[in-house]
Amino acid sequence: QVQLVESGGGLVQPGGSLRLSCAASGSIFSINAMGWYRQAPGKQRELVAAITSGGSTNYADSVKGRFTISRDNAKNTVYLQMNSLKPEDTAVYYCNADGRTAQAMGVIGRYFEVWGQGTLVTVSL
Repeated sequence: QVQLVESGGGLVQPGGSLRLSCAASGSIFSINAMGWYRQAPGKQRELVAAITSGGSTNYADSVKGRFTISRDNAKNTVYLQMNSLKPEDTAVYYCNADGRTAQAMGVIGRYFEVWGQGTLVTVSL
């Protein structure tokens, strides 16, 4: 079983910064892509940013130039640095990861895709 634990959300004023972290734990053989999604009240969940194991990144147009995604493969952790935050960035942010589990004796296990529990980011005066 693979789990994701997020941290770093909170209340920040417009123009401020926050850094989200998401750590994967469990029987992990490899992680492919890791990403951040968000869901604002009354809206659908949307991709914010994603990063592959090789470091290729993809961003939503609304956050390009303001947010930066990065990962530490050794720690199975992904980060989202959010700068110049706007009220419209207010949402619950969810971490997502997919990959392969590890079985005994180093055998590659099944494919997994997991979500974190979400962390609330509120941008307001």
